[in-house]
Amino acid sequence: MNKIRLGMIGGGSGSFIGAVHRKAAALDGHYDLVCGAFSSNPDICAQTGKELHLTSSRVYASYAEMLQAEAALPRDQRMQVVSIVTPNHLHAEPAILAMQHGFHVIIDKPLALTLTQGLQIEAAMNQSGCLLALTHTYAGYPMLMEAKHQVHSGRFGAIRKIFVEYSQGWLSTAVEQSGQKQAAWRTDPQRAGGGAIGDIGTHAAHLAEYVSGLKITHLCASLESKVHGRRVDDDASALLRFENQASGILIATQVAAGEENRLTLRVYGEHGGMQWSHADPNSLLIKMTNQPIQIYRTGSSYLSAAATACTRLPAGHPEGFIEAFANIYVTFAQAINAHNSNDNSVPTLDYPSITEGLRGLAFIQAMQTSSNSTDKWTVLTL
Repeated sequence: MNKIRLGMIGGGSGSFIGAVHRKAAALDGHYDLVCGAFSSNPDICAQTGKELHLTSSRVYASYAEMLQAEAALPRDQRMQVVSIVTPNHLHAEPAILAMQHGFHVIIDKPLALTLTQGLQIEAAMNQSGCLLALTHTYAGYPMLMEAKHQVHSGRFGAIRKIFVEYSQGWLSTAVEQSGQKQAAWRTDPQRAGGGAIGDIGTHAAHLAEYVSGLKITHLCASLESKVHGRRVDDDASALLRFENQASGILIATQVAAGEENRLTLRVYGEHGGMQWSHADPNSLLIKMTNQPIQIYRTGSSYLSAAATACTRLPAGHPEGFIEAFANIYVTFAQAINAHNSNDNSVPTLDYPSITEGLRGLAFIQAMQTSSNSTDKWTVLTL
């Protein structure tokens, strides 16, 4: 593949997610970071550019300046795709402006602050012909790709029950009041849009749909703020109904004191089911009726082509979060190269896109509607 010239909006020095994106993009050598507007603070922006060894003329004071200046450069020099790693309220405007200037977009989830903004992004994408990838990271784990393969192969029969849980404990106290930067914007309704349900609940809902292949059609939700004075939800749960009449339970909480990053998924059909945990992402448990439990492992020769293609190391060599993130970047690089060469022979590539982004925003909206309604069951439509 040709290397992709990458720009970044946000992700200044000290940013967790910005550093993750840069490491993921660099891991397989398919991208070169060539420019950035890393912070609204000019000192932080300039310092970040120095740390990343970028030419000072391509470290910009604002994303608007960057997009205009990069679009004016010769085609073989300008950036081709921009990675947007800002708080949620700063997703829509730069994404739309980037595509209006002809740049593809990689954006952190959720897609935008509201579903209305998400639909505006979709309109800009359709009008420009640009591509968009959404970093629903966990879909990049090989064993979740294997789980999807196992479900879709029909091995388990018709899916009946889905359990997905995402529990964290880092917001068990009002750390946002102590100046903790990540907590401050994630608990601000004007910048985050939603609390736990937007931050980690969208991951949980996406995984349930991604692996099962079934869309959530109805939900019955409860959103609460357990920490006194917090203005967004920090604890969410829901009963789910899926399009084939399967039922499910979703938990997304950031006040499970003592938990680090507990993400688990279980899917059950007529004949058996699967279980995956982020605590041991290289293992997939297969449970069939009247059979011993089987443990599938990353890097093994018996895995599906999809899981194998996203594995870099032999069995027994752990791969984790950065590699899962990088799998989305790699697949998107393939999509961009196919797009640029008008190669229609390339098969449909599996990366989270605008479709998953809009589903996530519709999910947040439905959860909030259900939680605030006396008629709890709410239709999730898009």
